[in-house]
Amino acid sequence: MLAEEPKDDPSPSDSGFLSSQQTSEKTSWMPWIVAAAVVVVGLGILVLVGGHGSQNSQSGGAGMAPADPYAASLPISGLQMSEATSFSGAKVTYIDGQIANNGNRTITAITVQVGFHSDLGEYALRVALPLSLIRTRQPYVDTQPVSAAPIEPGQTRDFRLIFDTVPPDWNVQYPELRIISVRSR
Repeated sequence: MLAEEPKDDPSPSDSGFLSSQQTSEKTSWMPWIVAAAVVVVGLGILVLVGGHGSQNSQSGGAGMAPADPYAASLPISGLQMSEATSFSGAKVTYIDGQIANNGNRTITAITVQVGFHSDLGEYALRVALPLSLIRTRQPYVDTQPVSAAPIEPGQTRDFRLIFDTVPPDWNVQYPELRIISVRSR
């Protein structure tokens, strides 16, 4: 006599790829919805910030940092620009000038913002950097920070600003200079 096989054991043909016992997974759309919302918000921020920045840079002084209150006592004069090429072939741009301290404080640091304009009247570059005083001119121009030789009231000093790169769309006119920070003692 033949023994009957138990009915509880699945046959080999039932455990295959298309088995009715296979579980189906539900696809969750929530991560995709959140990701799309983040992208839309990010693009909105870029449009708002990008549009706001271009409006500021089209008008004359807009887009530059406000001048330091003591800047009125520090007139800049005698601006001269020059270029030099380094041994590696890189071009360096210099802005030289004089700064006078017509106030009553001794100046220990000055930060200027320089705005290079494009042919369209927009800012091609705005950069803030510390003003460096010219220490010697022979055998070459050597600079030092204002803190190394503070500017006393009534003094006029020569300075130099150095730019390793200028924007390619710069209109080759004198850039806008604004004293945005002054430290004194």
